[in-house]
Amino acid sequence: MTNTYRTVFYIGVTSNLALRSFQHKNLEGSKFTTRYQCTDLVYYEFHDFIEEAILREKQMKKWNREWKSNLVRSYNPEMRDLYDEVRHLD
Repeated sequence: MTNTYRTVFYIGVTSNLALRSFQHKNLEGSKFTTRYQCTDLVYYEFHDFIEEAILREKQMKKWNREWKSNLVRSYNPEMRDLYDEVRHLD
């Protein structure tokens, strides 16, 4: 998740990406995303096992902003909000 200006990145794990993205869009997400207005989904990964997702989250949270930005841009060059792509996922 990121803010309108793409200056803050939030990384998290969820079992329901569509619902969690909706919550962030409506500022019902974490305190961090509410404080920094991280409402736009610009990157996501799916993992077969929650343990894999948690390990990846921990790894990425140690990254600096530039590394995160480069990863997002490799997947989503315009950093457009991907919420519409995932909002119907279960």
